[in-house]
Amino acid sequence: MRLLKAALFSLLCLASLAGSPAGAQAQTDFPNRPIRMILPYPAGGIVDIVVRIVTSKISADWGQPIVIEAKPGANGNLAWQQVARAEPDGYTWTFYSPAVVANPRMEASVPFSEKDFVPVGGMVWSPGVLVIHPDVQARTMKEFIDLVQKNPGKLNWAIGGVGTSYHFNSEIFFRGAKVEFLKVPYRGQPPAIPDLLTGRIQAGMFSPTLVLQYIQEGKLRPLAVIAKNRLPQLPDVPTMAEAGYPDTNVVAWYGLSTPKGTPKAIVDKIVAGVNNALKDPEVRAALQKQMTDPMAASTSAELQALVEADTLKYGKIIEEAGIKLNP
Repeated sequence: MRLLKAALFSLLCLASLAGSPAGAQAQTDFPNRPIRMILPYPAGGIVDIVVRIVTSKISADWGQPIVIEAKPGANGNLAWQQVARAEPDGYTWTFYSPAVVANPRMEASVPFSEKDFVPVGGMVWSPGVLVIHPDVQARTMKEFIDLVQKNPGKLNWAIGGVGTSYHFNSEIFFRGAKVEFLKVPYRGQPPAIPDLLTGRIQAGMFSPTLVLQYIQEGKLRPLAVIAKNRLPQLPDVPTMAEAGYPDTNVVAWYGLSTPKGTPKAIVDKIVAGVNNALKDPEVRAALQKQMTDPMAASTSAELQALVEADTLKYGKIIEEAGIKLNP
């Protein structure tokens, strides 16, 4: 019996010794095959554009494809659930944003939380802009507020994605301005824009990238931007603070993440890949052309601290506004 136990112990030790170099080698060689980037939103939106700009540079630097797979649905939860359950080997990435924090707090049945992911790279800060249809008889924020207060609940407001920064800013704005709209939710911003252009929707908050063309063509009218400073592309449009609503200042940030348990060596390499991409002048110019602000180089720990701060901030907004994914 003693001999049998000794033999089994020896085999376990040999297996452990044999496995360790292989695991270390896998981390050293990373990446040695294509990476999957699971996108929780439809193709063509600002998220898709930003992700492609950054990952294209990383792919070129590493000599490995980063294949983007759009998997929209359930407010992004389908994609995030898939990634949360994926093998934590660094070969499955997803888009990371405050929505990962917000969704589980808006729906108890969401099968993941921010704790199921490891932040591996911050990409951009993304401002917003409040726009109205030109048929709305208002040219300034004050005129718009006066009009809505005289017609409570009669104007339609697009919610381009429940639980997004645009949604949170909308709720903050409604309370601060003491206005009532008929809120119309959409599965992301792009599906809302046709209704806004035809006048079925009278107002909403959007990514400037998606509506700048229509603003320049006179098809939409901007009233204020959600940013610390005025946007170079819209120099005559005041910030929300300048318009009298400084609390409407939730500026979204976009990043990347991998499943919890991804080895630190791999996490560090992905973080370095993202940071190096953001240093590239062409990448920065491409992101700024999309009216986003490239983030400064950051570590996984710094991004995690940002997530924890957002957990408190968005949790409070969700509770106060009573926001639900499936009301």
